[in-house]
Amino acid sequence: MRAIWKGSISFGLVNIPVGLYSATRPANEIKFRLLRDSDHIPVKYRRVAETDGKEVPWEHIVKGFEFEKDQFVVLDEKDFERVNIKSNQTVDIKEFVALEEIDSMFFDQPYFLAPEKGGDKAYVLLREALKKSGKVGIAKVTIKTREHLAAVKPLDGALVLELMHFAEELADTSELSLPKKVDAGKKELTMAESLIKGMTDKWNPENYKDEYREGLMKVIEEKIASGGKKLPAPKTKAGKPTNVVDLVSILQQSLNQTKGGGKTKKAAKVSEKKHRKAA
Repeated sequence: MRAIWKGSISFGLVNIPVGLYSATRPANEIKFRLLRDSDHIPVKYRRVAETDGKEVPWEHIVKGFEFEKDQFVVLDEKDFERVNIKSNQTVDIKEFVALEEIDSMFFDQPYFLAPEKGGDKAYVLLREALKKSGKVGIAKVTIKTREHLAAVKPLDGALVLELMHFAEELADTSELSLPKKVDAGKKELTMAESLIKGMTDKWNPENYKDEYREGLMKVIEEKIASGGKKLPAPKTKAGKPTNVVDLVSILQQSLNQTKGGGKTKKAAKVSEKKHRKAA
């Protein structure tokens, strides 16, 4: 795995040399080309100037900030280097806080931190201290010309740097039209709690697959097999929206379904155990 950058974790007088690595893989996205409908010739994008429509090659493109309407100041690489702040090559930990105090809305993108030469002992020390304390380090770090708020957290044998949103980047729920208060009947609330309990399980990310991608690939294969002909419209039934009148019956149906599913799962496990014994 290739490091995005190499720098250090800093807290107090401690400096730990580390490399920053991506902790996620690109989404397994199905890519499409834009084509002209008449002959299926691929369509290309061109970078053109707004006034004369002439194409502009990459070597003649610069970065500009519009400070007034149609008035720009151009910044080059030397200008970006002039922004000399500590977080440029350092995960600068400002404080330690309890993980449960941070709203999950603040977390954004995870990265791995791995020790560089000479940093093993201090790296392990920080990792184990965070594990035992239940704390995370809140830091500033610059990645790709932008400063981020971030949290340093232990995960298995590694330290994870999770980029966070600044407070001003999060939208306020006051901007939404939300119900102020609705009297939930005791019966409905008890049934809803029972439904949640019945559907509660241990988190296992392997249980979840990209069903839309699988379905879309199936459609693509069918189109290829048909020689590109139009496929028949799918038969789908739109679900009825739940309303106050039938809320109790909907909850009861959901509970019955959950109980049935639970029995099916248990039966499947028993059958699997018997099969293993027989084998």
